[in-house]
Amino acid sequence: MAQAGNQDLTERFIQFYRNYYREEIGELAQRYPNEQRSLYVDYDDLFQFDRDLAEDFRSQPEQMREYAEEALRLYDLPADVGLGKAHVRVENLPDSIDIRGIRVHDNHIGRLVSVRGIVRKATDVRPKITDAAFECQRCGTMTYIPQSDGGFQEPHECQGCERQGPFRVNFDQSEFIDSQKLRIQESPEGLRGGETPQALDVNVVDDIAGKVTPGDHVTAVGVLHIEQVEQGNEKSAIFDLYMDGVSISIEDEEFEDMEITTEDRAEIVELSNDPDVYGKMVESIAPAIYGYEEEKLAMVLQLFSGVTKHLPDGSRIRGDLHMLLIGDPGTGKSQMISYVENIAPRSVYTSGKGSSAAGLTAAAVRDDFGDGQQWSLEAGALVLADKGIAAIDELDKMDAGDRSAMHEGLEQQKISISKAGINATLKSRCSLLGAANPKYGRFDQYEPIGEQIDLEPALISRFDLIFTVTDQPDPEHDSRLAKHILKTNYAGELNTQREELATSEFTQAEVDGVTEEVAPAIDADLLRKYIAYAKRNCYPTMTDEAKSAIEEFYVDLRSKGVDEDAPVPVTARQLEALVRLAEASARVRLSDTVDREDAERSTNIVESCLKDIGVDPETGQFDADVVETGTSKSQRDRIKNLKGLIAEIEEEYEEGAPVDEVLERAGEVGMDPGKAEDEIEKLRRKGEVYEPTQNHLRTT
Repeated sequence: MAQAGNQDLTERFIQFYRNYYREEIGELAQRYPNEQRSLYVDYDDLFQFDRDLAEDFRSQPEQMREYAEEALRLYDLPADVGLGKAHVRVENLPDSIDIRGIRVHDNHIGRLVSVRGIVRKATDVRPKITDAAFECQRCGTMTYIPQSDGGFQEPHECQGCERQGPFRVNFDQSEFIDSQKLRIQESPEGLRGGETPQALDVNVVDDIAGKVTPGDHVTAVGVLHIEQVEQGNEKSAIFDLYMDGVSISIEDEEFEDMEITTEDRAEIVELSNDPDVYGKMVESIAPAIYGYEEEKLAMVLQLFSGVTKHLPDGSRIRGDLHMLLIGDPGTGKSQMISYVENIAPRSVYTSGKGSSAAGLTAAAVRDDFGDGQQWSLEAGALVLADKGIAAIDELDKMDAGDRSAMHEGLEQQKISISKAGINATLKSRCSLLGAANPKYGRFDQYEPIGEQIDLEPALISRFDLIFTVTDQPDPEHDSRLAKHILKTNYAGELNTQREELATSEFTQAEVDGVTEEVAPAIDADLLRKYIAYAKRNCYPTMTDEAKSAIEEFYVDLRSKGVDEDAPVPVTARQLEALVRLAEASARVRLSDTVDREDAERSTNIVESCLKDIGVDPETGQFDADVVETGTSKSQRDRIKNLKGLIAEIEEEYEEGAPVDEVLERAGEVGMDPGKAEDEIEKLRRKGEVYEPTQNHLRTT
């Protein structure tokens, strides 16, 4: 009876293939076995063909897959073609379950399920034996034993001479299959704050092994199994979950969880036509923090980002904007950053002190993942934030060595690993939003800001925008700020009291009235959808007016550095930043063209940033070197002149130039004694001058 039932099921599958997959099977037959070894079946097609068959496939996947593959072998193909070991791989299950939502009582075990997440680790692809041929060393008889996922099964006795071995595995007669183990971790955007992302190990074999790399966002369809945990030699009562992968597909869509309905689309288009769309966007970023309109506008532009350009020769120009906030403590930097991280559709937040170079980029790790100790790749924050935003707070608290690991990730947007024989390149196409404090905790308004930024110039120059947030007492501004903070807190108090106390005397209307004053102008959910929609559908191009506005601004700024003694005001990196900002500005309006107003908006932001940090406080001129090298031109000239002065004086004295005389004559090179003393100390630290005897200097 069961035989007849099996035959019926095989017939049903053959009928299904005839109705839906005639062409695909024809193509598979041509490309089998070298180019393609699997037929991919869409679950929806199976469901439309036979609802019961589709349901059975989910509840008894292993048996049904056998019938499906048997049907593929029996399918009427040209005589010389056989699909002996072709697989049937089901994909696009209608609902995916969360890794943390897998439960025994929901009957997930043994069923076909779909999970989404990020590939956190992947082992190498290695051969796995499926059918072992044992050759008796005494009489040469072959014994074939199929191998399961458990331990390696050996024969008890030889079938020829009936002795217990010894046996040798004959590799030519055995059958092997490619196999790989992946660890898939929940995507960070789906987690509530404070939750540790959970992971699931997935075993993949044959043609789907080696298809994904750490950092890829994937949907895996497979059969859930459990295996007993062993502690030492003892078996535990606890079991581990793992999945046998049936199909695995890379989610290439940037915002995979973004379902944008027709109503949403109408709302987005209506909002984009609002003349004050920029103002509303700015008001929607961290409304609890007062002021900082310019910084918030830049954050909005960073969320929308410029267009990533692919040139015909295969090279790529990044469209992601990197932004750094450097400011006094208590100015709300961290809060703004975490707000942006919440809005960004895919984002990772990390703090500098708790991050290492490997945790930010990627690491080659040696552990028990897979069978035996082997090296595997583990993706870090910049890789996990691929196509989103990486928010890094407390950048200045990181070790300089760890920070330098980010350079390649920021500019080339990829991360290369060469360690333990692994040479790999992972993608990190993300925008970086960083926050840092000045070198001495607070800005000193008399020192050049470039000197107070305690970050390497190579890293600083990779940021498109650097904002300095200073905290200067100003009665009028402070009064407005105090009112705003008190109002925000009051709204929070009312809302919390109404929720927590049944006896609260405040009505919902009162709570709503107060909350409305500090609520974002655009709801965070709508803003997220707006950004996703703009990034998916909007690829603006430059108009001639925009090009000429940016060119004028750039050439005009550079022209200030034409004189031999003048500093170089900006470099080409700023020019690319201008283009990216202008493109992002056009995307906010869902415009297909970058107009002059976008170009002006971007030049205004860049100019104000440069005024803050790219100005040499001594000369008041723009100077790119303040950012690019950390030393302004006037400082370099001063140091050169001071060294010249020391060299001049040391010739007059046998023991070297007396420090007192150098300080006395510092006025000749336009330096006051205090400043000269600082500079001498710096030169001494760098080893450019030394003291042969006490208080006497010589140049090296």
